[in-house]
Amino acid sequence: MRLLVAVLVVLVLVAVPAAGASDSRMNGNRPTLAELEGEVMCPVCNTTLDQSNSPIARRIKRFIAQRIAAGDSKQEIKDRLVADWGPQILAAPPKKGFDLLAWLLPIAGLLGGALVLAALAWRWSRVREPTPAAVGIDHALERRIDQELARFDEG
Repeated sequence: MRLLVAVLVVLVLVAVPAAGASDSRMNGNRPTLAELEGEVMCPVCNTTLDQSNSPIARRIKRFIAQRIAAGDSKQEIKDRLVADWGPQILAAPPKKGFDLLAWLLPIAGLLGGALVLAALAWRWSRVREPTPAAVGIDHALERRIDQELARFDEG
């Protein structure tokens, strides 16, 4: 039961976006160029715009700056970029439809691995039954071992 509660708490924490995670919320829903540069990919270099200086990246940066000046929101700018370049222009896949698997599978893998490790640790920590060979020692052999040990302690 505790494990189920812990799993549910982890899922809720991962699924709920952090409050104030976006800089655009702090400035009246107006994004900044620096904010969007880290979330948009250069189609030539396959790096984010903040790491690319290719002609296409510079063109996309100018487009973003123009859209910010025109008053577009972050989502409107991203929607226009996706319409022009396709979904691969975004650094992170959308959190809907089939692309949701890119977010959920790593979490499920981590939780599954943790469950397997917990089960193995529980199994290894249990008290093991003595082996049958160690249980029935011949009395004559036991007496001889005791004599040898006593002689060893004296010497």
